[in-house]
Amino acid sequence: MRAHGFAWGEGGSLRHEGYEGKKGFIMKRMLVTGSKGFVGKNFCAVLRQREDVELYEYDDNNIPEDLDSALGKIDCIIHLAGVNRPENPDEFETGNTGSIDEICVKLKAIGRSPKIVLSSSIQAELDNPYGVSKRRSEEVLERFAEDVGAECVVYRFKNLFGKWCRPNYNSVTATFCHNIANDLPIHISDPAHEIDLTHIDDVVKAFVNEMESGTSGFRFAEPLAATRIALGELAAKIRSFRDMRTSLVLPDFSNDFERALYGTYLTYLNTKKFEYGLEKRSDQRGSLAEFLKSSSMGQIFVSRTNPGITRGDHYHHTKTEKFLVLEGEAVIRFRHIEGDEVLEYPVNGEKYQVVDIPPGYTHSIENIGTGVLVTLFWASEMFDPNRPDTYFEKV
Repeated sequence: MRAHGFAWGEGGSLRHEGYEGKKGFIMKRMLVTGSKGFVGKNFCAVLRQREDVELYEYDDNNIPEDLDSALGKIDCIIHLAGVNRPENPDEFETGNTGSIDEICVKLKAIGRSPKIVLSSSIQAELDNPYGVSKRRSEEVLERFAEDVGAECVVYRFKNLFGKWCRPNYNSVTATFCHNIANDLPIHISDPAHEIDLTHIDDVVKAFVNEMESGTSGFRFAEPLAATRIALGELAAKIRSFRDMRTSLVLPDFSNDFERALYGTYLTYLNTKKFEYGLEKRSDQRGSLAEFLKSSSMGQIFVSRTNPGITRGDHYHHTKTEKFLVLEGEAVIRFRHIEGDEVLEYPVNGEKYQVVDIPPGYTHSIENIGTGVLVTLFWASEMFDPNRPDTYFEKV
Protein backbone atom coordinates (compact mmCIF):
# COMPACT_ATOMS: atom_id res chain seq x y z
CA MET A 1 0.00 0.00 0.00
CA ARG A 2 1.29 3.45 -0.85
CA ALA A 3 2.27 5.54 2.16
CA HIS A 4 0.40 8.74 2.65
CA GLY A 5 1.48 11.31 5.19
CA PHE A 6 0.65 12.07 8.76
CA ALA A 7 -1.21 15.27 9.49
CA TRP A 8 -3.10 16.68 12.44
CA GLY A 9 -6.83 16.23 12.37
CA GLU A 10 -9.35 18.15 14.40
CA GLY A 11 -8.46 18.53 18.03
CA GLY A 12 -4.77 18.07 17.35
CA SER A 13 -4.94 14.26 17.11
CA LEU A 14 -2.69 12.49 14.63
CA ARG A 15 -4.29 10.68 11.72
CA HIS A 16 -2.49 8.18 9.52
CA GLU A 17 -3.80 7.64 6.02
CA GLY A 18 -2.35 4.18 5.61
CA TYR A 19 1.02 2.47 5.23
CA GLU A 20 2.24 -1.13 5.10
CA GLY A 21 5.93 -1.43 5.79
CA LYS A 22 8.30 -2.72 3.12
CA LYS A 23 11.48 -4.61 3.84
CA GLY A 24 14.38 -2.18 3.85
CA PHE A 25 12.01 0.74 3.35
CA ILE A 26 13.16 3.80 5.30
CA MET A 27 10.58 6.47 6.05
CA LYS A 28 11.62 10.09 6.17
CA ARG A 29 9.77 11.99 8.91
CA MET A 30 9.19 15.56 7.76
CA LEU A 31 7.78 18.52 9.67
CA VAL A 32 6.52 21.45 7.59
CA THR A 33 5.61 24.56 9.55
CA GLY A 34 3.42 27.14 7.86
CA SER A 35 1.92 24.23 5.92
CA LYS A 36 -1.19 26.16 4.91
CA GLY A 37 0.70 29.06 3.38
CA PHE A 38 1.58 29.49 -0.28
CA VAL A 39 4.86 27.57 -0.21
CA GLY A 40 3.60 25.09 2.38
CA LYS A 41 0.57 24.07 0.34
CA ASN A 42 2.66 23.39 -2.74
CA PHE A 43 5.39 21.52 -0.88
CA CYS A 44 3.02 19.39 1.18
CA ALA A 45 1.01 18.46 -1.91
CA VAL A 46 4.17 16.86 -3.30
CA LEU A 47 5.15 15.17 -0.04
CA ARG A 48 1.73 13.55 0.36
CA GLN A 49 2.33 11.61 -2.84
CA ARG A 50 5.60 10.09 -1.65
CA GLU A 51 5.72 6.62 -0.14
CA ASP A 52 8.89 7.36 1.80
CA VAL A 53 7.56 10.30 3.83
CA GLU A 54 5.67 10.64 7.08
CA LEU A 55 4.40 14.19 6.90
CA TYR A 56 3.69 16.33 9.92
CA GLU A 57 1.96 19.60 9.05
CA TYR A 58 1.90 22.49 11.51
CA ASP A 59 0.06 25.79 11.13
CA ASP A 60 -2.19 28.24 12.97
CA ASN A 61 -4.90 25.61 13.44
CA ASN A 62 -2.61 23.47 15.59
CA ILE A 63 -1.87 23.67 19.30
CA PRO A 64 1.65 23.86 20.85
CA GLU A 65 1.43 20.23 21.98
CA ASP A 66 1.24 19.20 18.32
CA LEU A 67 4.59 20.82 17.71
CA ASP A 68 6.10 19.20 20.81
CA SER A 69 4.93 15.79 19.65
CA ALA A 70 6.37 16.19 16.17
CA LEU A 71 9.75 17.51 17.30
CA GLY A 72 10.39 14.27 19.15
CA LYS A 73 10.07 12.23 15.95
CA ILE A 74 11.03 14.10 12.83
CA ASP A 75 14.24 13.86 10.78
CA CYS A 76 13.94 17.16 8.94
CA ILE A 77 12.11 20.46 9.42
CA ILE A 78 11.14 22.78 6.60
CA HIS A 79 10.36 25.99 8.49
CA LEU A 80 8.03 28.17 6.43
CA ALA A 81 6.01 29.75 9.24
CA GLY A 82 6.30 33.50 9.56
CA VAL A 83 4.60 36.84 9.06
CA ASN A 84 5.16 39.55 6.47
CA ARG A 85 2.24 41.96 6.85
CA PRO A 86 1.24 42.16 10.50
CA GLU A 87 -0.93 44.92 11.89
CA ASN A 88 1.66 45.53 14.58
CA PRO A 89 5.34 45.74 13.47
CA ASP A 90 6.35 44.00 16.70
CA GLU A 91 4.81 40.84 15.26
CA PHE A 92 7.67 40.61 12.79
CA GLU A 93 9.95 39.68 15.68
CA THR A 94 7.59 37.21 17.33
CA GLY A 95 6.26 35.66 14.11
CA ASN A 96 9.61 35.29 12.35
CA THR A 97 12.52 35.29 14.80
CA GLY A 98 10.37 33.98 17.63
CA SER A 99 8.98 31.02 15.73
CA ILE A 100 12.36 29.51 14.78
CA ASP A 101 13.77 30.33 18.21
CA GLU A 102 10.92 28.38 19.83
CA ILE A 103 11.72 25.32 17.72
CA CYS A 104 15.44 25.50 18.50
CA VAL A 105 14.81 25.87 22.24
CA LYS A 106 12.43 22.92 22.28
CA LEU A 107 14.86 20.72 20.32
CA LYS A 108 17.72 21.53 22.69
CA ALA A 109 15.51 20.67 25.65
CA ILE A 110 14.83 17.16 24.32
CA GLY A 111 18.34 16.62 22.99
CA ARG A 112 17.47 16.38 19.29
CA SER A 113 19.23 17.90 16.28
CA PRO A 114 17.28 17.24 13.06
CA LYS A 115 18.13 19.00 9.85
CA ILE A 116 16.41 22.41 9.61
CA VAL A 117 15.74 24.31 6.40
CA LEU A 118 14.66 27.91 6.92
CA SER A 119 12.69 29.97 4.42
CA SER A 120 14.14 33.48 4.52
CA SER A 121 14.12 36.44 2.16
CA ILE A 122 16.52 38.65 0.24
CA GLN A 123 15.09 41.42 2.40
CA ALA A 124 17.23 40.02 5.22
CA GLU A 125 19.91 42.25 3.72
CA LEU A 126 17.77 45.34 4.41
CA ASP A 127 17.09 47.27 7.60
CA ASN A 128 13.30 47.36 7.44
CA PRO A 129 11.40 45.55 10.26
CA TYR A 130 10.65 42.52 8.10
CA GLY A 131 14.22 42.22 6.86
CA VAL A 132 15.66 42.60 10.36
CA SER A 133 13.38 39.85 11.71
CA LYS A 134 14.43 37.52 8.91
CA ARG A 135 18.12 38.21 9.50
CA ARG A 136 17.72 37.53 13.20
CA SER A 137 15.94 34.27 12.33
CA GLU A 138 18.99 33.24 10.34
CA GLU A 139 21.24 34.11 13.27
CA VAL A 140 19.15 31.98 15.63
CA LEU A 141 19.51 29.03 13.29
CA GLU A 142 23.24 29.57 12.90
CA ARG A 143 23.71 29.49 16.69
CA PHE A 144 21.65 26.29 16.89
CA ALA A 145 23.87 24.64 14.28
CA GLU A 146 26.98 25.68 16.21
CA ASP A 147 25.57 24.52 19.55
CA VAL A 148 24.30 21.06 18.58
CA GLY A 149 26.11 20.27 15.32
CA ALA A 150 22.92 20.11 13.26
CA GLU A 151 22.72 20.66 9.54
CA CYS A 152 20.94 23.99 9.02
CA VAL A 153 20.23 25.62 5.67
CA VAL A 154 18.84 29.06 4.84
CA TYR A 155 17.12 29.94 1.58
CA ARG A 156 16.93 33.66 0.85
CA PHE A 157 14.08 33.77 -1.61
CA LYS A 158 13.32 36.50 -4.09
CA ASN A 159 9.75 37.14 -5.26
CA LEU A 160 7.90 33.84 -5.59
CA PHE A 161 4.97 33.09 -7.87
CA GLY A 162 2.79 30.13 -8.72
CA LYS A 163 -0.54 28.51 -7.97
CA TRP A 164 -2.31 29.13 -4.66
CA CYS A 165 -0.57 32.41 -3.84
CA ARG A 166 -2.84 34.93 -2.15
CA PRO A 167 -3.67 37.96 -4.36
CA ASN A 168 -3.84 41.56 -3.17
CA TYR A 169 -1.54 40.75 -0.27
CA ASN A 170 2.23 40.63 -0.81
CA SER A 171 2.67 39.15 -4.29
CA VAL A 172 2.47 41.44 -7.29
CA THR A 173 2.25 38.45 -9.65
CA ALA A 174 -0.70 36.94 -7.78
CA THR A 175 -2.41 40.33 -7.69
CA PHE A 176 -1.89 40.98 -11.40
CA CYS A 177 -3.07 37.48 -12.33
CA HIS A 178 -6.16 37.61 -10.12
CA ASN A 179 -7.23 41.12 -11.06
CA ILE A 180 -6.63 40.80 -14.79
CA ALA A 181 -8.31 37.38 -14.93
CA ASN A 182 -11.36 38.85 -13.21
CA ASP A 183 -11.44 42.19 -15.10
CA LEU A 184 -10.36 44.19 -12.06
CA PRO A 185 -7.97 47.17 -12.26
CA ILE A 186 -4.28 46.97 -11.39
CA HIS A 187 -2.06 49.86 -10.33
CA ILE A 188 1.57 50.25 -11.40
CA SER A 189 3.43 53.24 -9.99
CA ASP A 190 6.56 52.57 -12.07
CA PRO A 191 6.17 50.23 -15.10
CA ALA A 192 9.96 50.19 -15.57
CA HIS A 193 10.63 48.89 -12.06
CA GLU A 194 12.17 45.42 -12.28
CA ILE A 195 11.63 42.44 -9.98
CA ASP A 196 13.12 38.95 -9.83
CA LEU A 197 10.62 36.09 -9.95
CA THR A 198 11.17 32.46 -8.92
CA HIS A 199 8.54 29.83 -9.67
CA ILE A 200 7.13 27.78 -6.81
CA ASP A 201 7.98 24.48 -8.52
CA ASP A 202 11.68 25.38 -8.33
CA VAL A 203 11.29 26.03 -4.61
CA VAL A 204 9.54 22.70 -4.07
CA LYS A 205 12.21 20.86 -6.06
CA ALA A 206 14.94 22.44 -3.94
CA PHE A 207 13.17 21.48 -0.71
CA VAL A 208 12.70 17.90 -1.88
CA ASN A 209 16.44 17.71 -2.50
CA GLU A 210 17.05 19.02 1.02
CA MET A 211 15.21 16.05 2.51
CA GLU A 212 18.43 14.05 2.34
CA SER A 213 21.09 14.69 4.93
CA GLY A 214 24.23 16.55 3.99
CA THR A 215 27.14 18.09 5.84
CA SER A 216 26.48 19.27 9.38
CA GLY A 217 26.78 22.96 10.11
CA PHE A 218 25.19 26.17 8.93
CA ARG A 219 25.08 27.30 5.30
CA PHE A 220 23.18 29.46 2.86
CA ALA A 221 21.66 27.60 -0.07
CA GLU A 222 22.58 28.59 -3.58
CA PRO A 223 20.10 31.17 -4.94
CA LEU A 224 17.37 29.63 -7.06
CA ALA A 225 16.90 30.60 -10.69
CA ALA A 226 14.93 33.80 -11.17
CA THR A 227 13.63 35.82 -14.09
CA ARG A 228 14.05 39.60 -14.00
CA ILE A 229 11.12 41.45 -15.52
CA ALA A 230 9.72 44.98 -15.44
CA LEU A 231 6.30 45.42 -13.87
CA GLY A 232 4.90 46.88 -17.09
CA GLU A 233 6.09 43.88 -19.09
CA LEU A 234 4.73 41.47 -16.49
CA ALA A 235 1.30 43.08 -16.68
CA ALA A 236 1.41 43.05 -20.49
CA LYS A 237 2.18 39.33 -20.58
CA ILE A 238 -0.67 38.54 -18.21
CA ARG A 239 -3.07 40.69 -20.24
CA SER A 240 -2.02 38.75 -23.35
CA PHE A 241 -3.04 35.55 -21.55
CA ARG A 242 -6.48 37.01 -20.95
CA ASP A 243 -6.73 38.21 -24.55
CA MET A 244 -5.72 34.78 -25.87
CA ARG A 245 -9.34 33.70 -25.67
CA THR A 246 -10.06 36.01 -28.58
CA SER A 247 -6.66 36.32 -30.28
CA LEU A 248 -6.04 32.54 -29.91
CA VAL A 249 -2.30 33.30 -29.92
CA LEU A 250 -0.35 31.04 -27.57
CA PRO A 251 2.43 32.30 -25.30
CA ASP A 252 6.00 31.28 -26.07
CA PHE A 253 5.98 27.90 -24.32
CA SER A 254 9.63 27.32 -25.24
CA ASN A 255 10.33 29.85 -22.48
CA ASP A 256 10.13 28.20 -19.04
CA PHE A 257 9.15 31.41 -17.29
CA GLU A 258 6.35 32.23 -19.72
CA ARG A 259 4.99 28.68 -19.50
CA ALA A 260 4.97 28.82 -15.70
CA LEU A 261 3.43 32.31 -15.66
CA TYR A 262 0.62 31.23 -17.99
CA GLY A 263 -0.14 28.21 -15.80
CA THR A 264 -0.20 30.50 -12.77
CA TYR A 265 -2.59 32.91 -14.48
CA LEU A 266 -5.10 30.15 -15.25
CA THR A 267 -5.40 29.27 -11.55
CA TYR A 268 -6.87 32.71 -10.87
CA LEU A 269 -9.76 32.34 -13.32
CA ASN A 270 -13.25 32.41 -11.89
CA THR A 271 -14.19 28.73 -11.49
CA LYS A 272 -17.37 29.39 -13.46
CA LYS A 273 -15.38 30.77 -16.38
CA PHE A 274 -12.94 28.03 -17.29
CA GLU A 275 -14.61 27.59 -20.70
CA TYR A 276 -14.90 29.97 -23.64
CA GLY A 277 -16.36 29.75 -27.12
CA LEU A 278 -14.66 29.99 -30.49
CA GLU A 279 -15.82 32.13 -33.39
CA LYS A 280 -17.67 29.77 -35.74
CA ARG A 281 -17.94 30.47 -39.45
CA SER A 282 -20.80 28.61 -41.12
CA ASP A 283 -22.12 28.24 -44.66
CA GLN A 284 -23.79 25.54 -46.79
CA ARG A 285 -20.64 23.41 -46.56
CA GLY A 286 -20.70 23.20 -42.75
CA SER A 287 -18.71 25.15 -40.17
CA LEU A 288 -15.13 26.02 -39.26
CA ALA A 289 -13.41 27.53 -36.23
CA GLU A 290 -9.83 28.54 -35.48
CA PHE A 291 -8.55 27.01 -32.24
CA LEU A 292 -4.91 27.94 -31.49
CA LYS A 293 -2.28 30.17 -33.10
CA SER A 294 1.43 30.62 -32.56
CA SER A 295 4.12 32.57 -34.35
CA SER A 296 6.44 29.56 -33.95
CA MET A 297 4.11 26.63 -34.66
CA GLY A 298 1.38 28.02 -36.92
CA GLN A 299 -2.27 27.45 -36.16
CA ILE A 300 -4.87 24.75 -35.57
CA PHE A 301 -8.47 24.86 -36.68
CA VAL A 302 -11.36 22.41 -36.86
CA SER A 303 -14.17 21.97 -39.37
CA ARG A 304 -17.45 20.14 -39.74
CA THR A 305 -18.28 19.30 -43.36
CA ASN A 306 -21.67 18.16 -44.61
CA PRO A 307 -22.05 14.95 -46.72
CA GLY A 308 -21.06 15.33 -50.37
CA ILE A 309 -19.19 18.59 -49.79
CA THR A 310 -15.60 19.18 -50.95
CA ARG A 311 -13.31 21.69 -49.23
CA GLY A 312 -10.05 23.05 -50.55
CA ASP A 313 -9.13 22.99 -54.24
CA HIS A 314 -6.18 25.27 -53.61
CA TYR A 315 -2.40 25.11 -53.18
CA HIS A 316 0.37 26.93 -51.29
CA HIS A 317 3.89 27.91 -52.30
CA THR A 318 5.40 27.78 -48.81
CA LYS A 319 2.77 26.93 -46.22
CA THR A 320 2.37 23.28 -45.23
CA GLU A 321 -0.58 21.59 -43.55
CA LYS A 322 -1.64 18.40 -41.82
CA PHE A 323 -5.15 16.94 -42.01
CA LEU A 324 -6.57 14.59 -39.37
CA VAL A 325 -10.11 13.26 -39.76
CA LEU A 326 -11.68 12.73 -36.35
CA GLU A 327 -15.13 11.56 -37.42
CA GLY A 328 -16.62 10.41 -40.72
CA GLU A 329 -15.20 9.27 -44.05
CA ALA A 330 -13.35 11.33 -46.63
CA VAL A 331 -11.04 11.26 -49.62
CA ILE A 332 -8.10 13.66 -49.74
CA ARG A 333 -6.95 14.35 -53.28
CA PHE A 334 -3.71 15.87 -54.61
CA ARG A 335 -2.41 17.05 -57.95
CA HIS A 336 0.94 18.66 -58.64
CA ILE A 337 0.14 22.05 -60.15
CA GLU A 338 2.40 21.24 -63.12
CA GLY A 339 1.02 17.74 -63.64
CA ASP A 340 -2.20 15.82 -64.42
CA GLU A 341 -1.98 12.81 -62.09
CA VAL A 342 -4.51 12.88 -59.23
CA LEU A 343 -3.54 11.09 -56.04
CA GLU A 344 -6.25 9.84 -53.66
CA TYR A 345 -5.98 9.07 -49.95
CA PRO A 346 -9.12 7.56 -48.33
CA VAL A 347 -9.30 8.42 -44.60
CA ASN A 348 -11.76 7.94 -41.75
CA GLY A 349 -12.16 8.86 -38.11
CA GLU A 350 -11.43 5.37 -36.79
CA LYS A 351 -7.80 5.22 -37.90
CA TYR A 352 -6.34 8.57 -36.81
CA GLN A 353 -4.50 8.99 -40.10
CA VAL A 354 -2.48 12.17 -40.57
CA VAL A 355 -2.02 13.37 -44.14
CA ASP A 356 0.74 15.86 -44.96
CA ILE A 357 0.01 18.60 -47.50
CA PRO A 358 3.20 19.60 -49.36
CA PRO A 359 3.61 22.98 -51.09
CA GLY A 360 2.97 23.01 -54.82
CA TYR A 361 0.14 20.47 -54.71
CA THR A 362 -3.43 21.60 -55.14
CA HIS A 363 -5.51 19.58 -52.70
CA SER A 364 -9.05 18.94 -51.51
CA ILE A 365 -10.97 16.90 -48.96
CA GLU A 366 -14.39 15.43 -49.83
CA ASN A 367 -16.90 14.03 -47.36
CA ILE A 368 -17.90 10.67 -48.91
CA GLY A 369 -19.80 9.43 -45.86
CA THR A 370 -23.41 9.75 -44.80
CA GLY A 371 -22.73 11.85 -41.71
CA VAL A 372 -20.87 15.02 -40.82
CA LEU A 373 -17.11 14.94 -41.40
CA VAL A 374 -15.06 16.37 -38.52
CA THR A 375 -11.48 17.31 -39.41
CA LEU A 376 -8.61 18.83 -37.45
CA PHE A 377 -6.25 20.98 -39.52
CA TRP A 378 -2.79 22.28 -38.74
CA ALA A 379 -1.04 24.95 -40.81
CA SER A 380 2.64 25.79 -40.46
CA GLU A 381 1.99 29.52 -40.15
CA MET A 382 -0.71 31.80 -38.87
CA PHE A 383 -3.01 33.08 -41.57
CA ASP A 384 -1.96 36.52 -42.79
CA PRO A 385 -4.62 38.22 -44.97
CA ASN A 386 -1.88 40.39 -46.51
CA ARG A 387 0.08 37.28 -47.50
CA PRO A 388 -2.37 34.38 -47.55
CA ASP A 389 -0.22 32.06 -49.74
CA THR A 390 -3.41 30.37 -50.95
CA TYR A 391 -4.14 29.97 -54.67
CA PHE A 392 -7.35 28.37 -55.89
CA GLU A 393 -7.10 25.63 -58.52
CA LYS A 394 -9.29 22.57 -58.95
CA VAL A 395 -7.63 19.27 -58.23
